[in-house]
Amino acid sequence: MNAPYDGDRAQGTGGPTPSQGTAPGAQVPGQVPAPAPAQDHDPYVQDAYDYDPYRSQDLSAQDPVTEALYDRASHPPPAPGTYQEAGPLYAAPQAPSHGPDPRVWAQTPPPEPDGPSRHLPYGDHAATTQFVGVDSLVTRASEEEPEPDAFTHLYRDQQAAPGVAGPAAEDAPVAAPAPAKPAGKAASLLKSSALMAAGTIVSRITGFGRTLVIAGAIGVATLNDSYQVANTLPTMIYVLVGGGALNAVFIPQLVRAMKNDDDGGEAYANRLLTLVITLLGAVTTVCVLAAPLFIRMMSPTIADDPKRLDVAVAFAHYCLPTMFFMGVHVVLGQILNARGRFGAMMWTPVLNNIVVIATFGAFIWAFGGFTTSGVSEGTITPEGVRLLGLGTLLGLAVQSLAMLPYLRDAGFKPRLRFDWKGHGLGKAAGLAKWTFFFVLANQIGLVVVTQLATAAGTAAEKQGHGGTGITAYNYALLLWQMPQAIITVSVMTAVLPRISRSAHDGDAAAVRDDISYGLRTSAVAIVPCAFAFLALGVPMATLLYASAGKDALNIGYVLMAFGLGLIPYSVQYVVLRGFYAYEDTRTPFYNTVIVAAVNAGVSALAYFVLPARWAVVGMAAAYGLGYVVGVGVAWRRLKARLGGDLDGAHVMRTYTRLIGACVPAAAVGGAAAYGVMRVLGSGALGSVAALVAGGIALAAVFLLAAKRMRIEELNSMVGMVRGRLGR
Repeated sequence: MNAPYDGDRAQGTGGPTPSQGTAPGAQVPGQVPAPAPAQDHDPYVQDAYDYDPYRSQDLSAQDPVTEALYDRASHPPPAPGTYQEAGPLYAAPQAPSHGPDPRVWAQTPPPEPDGPSRHLPYGDHAATTQFVGVDSLVTRASEEEPEPDAFTHLYRDQQAAPGVAGPAAEDAPVAAPAPAKPAGKAASLLKSSALMAAGTIVSRITGFGRTLVIAGAIGVATLNDSYQVANTLPTMIYVLVGGGALNAVFIPQLVRAMKNDDDGGEAYANRLLTLVITLLGAVTTVCVLAAPLFIRMMSPTIADDPKRLDVAVAFAHYCLPTMFFMGVHVVLGQILNARGRFGAMMWTPVLNNIVVIATFGAFIWAFGGFTTSGVSEGTITPEGVRLLGLGTLLGLAVQSLAMLPYLRDAGFKPRLRFDWKGHGLGKAAGLAKWTFFFVLANQIGLVVVTQLATAAGTAAEKQGHGGTGITAYNYALLLWQMPQAIITVSVMTAVLPRISRSAHDGDAAAVRDDISYGLRTSAVAIVPCAFAFLALGVPMATLLYASAGKDALNIGYVLMAFGLGLIPYSVQYVVLRGFYAYEDTRTPFYNTVIVAAVNAGVSALAYFVLPARWAVVGMAAAYGLGYVVGVGVAWRRLKARLGGDLDGAHVMRTYTRLIGACVPAAAVGGAAAYGVMRVLGSGALGSVAALVAGGIALAAVFLLAAKRMRIEELNSMVGMVRGRLGR
């Protein structure tokens, strides 16, 4: 086998030739032997490479084993670029420089070849052939491995092996591969969304329990209006000072810090936490001292009544410090979200609700329920105000401190760092400037609505119609926002880091696909819920707030007016995430100015045109109308940002079919509920019966119509639910 190579070397050193007296047939040492006859093949090389269809086409296929007289001078190596460099077997094509055709979805990948490829010219099976030595260098087939995911650490808690949590999973021994198919990013995303949705559901349920206990303790009339104004103040100020920036700006910044910084973004997160603690500590101190001024600004109607003003200011002194704990909770939650830990931020508010429920339950135990005590601003004692105020403050403190164990489990060590300069916080602050204006415009609209609603509620109560003020507005708004918080927020919270990475990479097609996915997936639940509020708002309110008596009926009317506004409200939320992913906070500001202006203007019109009892109902309708206008503006701007395409035809087709299925369903369900309440009344029994009858009728008609319309997103959801139940 080595003779050709030896002979080649001998010729180069001047070995003897046959003309130098060698006998015929004898082999001269160092001479290349003549080829043997066909019948005397060497058994070790016989038929090894008989057929090579590529020998004449591929210059690299010259084989010195079968060519005994192989001469390097006669067969020089091919020039560079003559043949394509061998690559990994069945390698994926290079990523195109442009996005896929938006009119074509789910393109079928080209099939892999059944026969031998050009890298295996001898018919070897790619799944069983082992490449060693020169073969490995020629084909590099043995180096074919999946490309590592640079963002695996963001999903570490979903991908860790059982019994290994958080960062410890990196140091754990690698287990043998399981036969089951590993979960990918989509499965991780669904798991994160499900975890957040479950936490949000429990939080909202306990939140409803909280409002029920509050209504049972202090009613839903003017005393509760004073508490609502005082309890709304810290949320408004917190969101105005920094809450909007934390939610919208710092998530992309935290993700980038985790990706680019050597410490995984821990130092950046600690600087951000220190900044929030310092800023909110100073703002909280100033706001507590200025509490009377804030109450006068929020409601001149309350300020005109000395007793109501004193009670509202006392509540504000206890409620305003909660903004500090709100900020701590949010920034710690965003740090966890950036590390793929989505559950803590959704579950810890449950503790806050439990503390507040216990506080107002203690008030009922000590002073009696509202139906027996008839407590009001003039009869409530300072001890009662102190009990309710301290309980409200304690609930937020427990909620924020409960995040610390989750941070420790994620491997994050909170510590104060005041070296803010030169570490990216200035850039984030510049982006947050427009978020501040965004929130300012929103809060100005909320202040206008609060002033008008408290004035309308006071006037309506004098006419004998309770439950028509800001308390009715807030309670209906809380129930109305539940589907949004469970579905849309959960889906987009998990999708936002992925959208941010796609925007950072300049992949507009991926951003468009994720926005479309968020819109269509959330619409399957949001659209039916919006029509359910329109059809069944009254029995929902009279059942939940039965302790308020006939005043609960007015809350139901407000909830019906909110109803359909849930659709544009959800769409607006999803669309704005696209701007935040590109670190564009100016466009959302302009959009919110439009929404707030429409909301405030139509609310003022409702206050002056409608009777006092129906003024807040008109304000609720104005809220949804503002988002209808806002969606039109935001959609057009984001479409231009993504190159003129936002998958509008696909999204509109889904929404149109869902609305077409919901219209007859809402009509049938509403008629059934109205008929039951006409017979049984609006008490607890009548409300339950009406809600059950109307809900069953609405669901049955909707599912039947949706099946006929072949709504693919709904069919996918139903199939997934059936699969889960079948297990």
